Amino acid sequence: PNNPTGWMLSRGDRAALLAHCRRHGIWIVSDDAYERLHYEDDAGLAADPARAADSFLDVAEPGDRIVATNTFSKSWLMTGWRLGWIVAPDRLVPQLAKLVEYNTSCAPGFVQRAGIAAIAGGEPVIARTVTRFRAARDHLVAGLRALPGVAVATPPGAMYLFFAVTGMRDSLAFCRDLVARHGLGLAPGVAFGAEGEGFLRWCFASDPARLDEGLARLRAALDAPR
Repeated sequence: PNNPTGWMLSRGDRAALLAHCRRHGIWIVSDDAYERLHYEDDAGLAADPARAADSFLDVAEPGDRIVATNTFSKSWLMTGWRLGWIVAPDRLVPQLAKLVEYNTSCAPGFVQRAGIAAIAGGEPVIARTVTRFRAARDHLVAGLRALPGVAVATPPGAMYLFFAVTGMRDSLAFCRDLVARHGLGLAPGVAFGAEGEGFLRWCFASDPARLDEGLARLRAALDAPR
């Protein structure tokens, strides 16, 4: 699952990408931070919250040049604790150890204990989070589709909607005006690359009443002269 769009690679695309990288000796660095926050599979059926989304690690073979990074921040709601892990080929691990030593030194002991607690007893939390986020996603998608000039796709994963606003040519200026005049903070699409211009990102990890308030503020901004 991807930030900012919530899009996910299909199994076929993943296999094709891996085959290409194998042929040419290209490294794959896979950011799997949202792997437990997925709602539909390739067939559009409800995903199993007890399983992670498909990843390159599921199809990796010994010798593949794959580095998979992950974190406790998203799935276990531990944002700010800065605890995570890396899966990498054996030959790369000593170099990663040097990188960690000189950049972050180590994770504090109490944070490591929190990670153990998350792994041992955190599955019910993830299941509730996925259920809550799916409902929030569907609620916000419906609200945005009711606004004139807004186009939005339903993301199969993560916690974001990436939606287009007709006629918006400067998403950064629009977001500055949105927060200054209407008190709604969204991320400008251009922050994620030039291809994101004309889009906005909305994190739907919130309750329906707050999302409705945000929709009302966005409608007011869209109705205002630009």
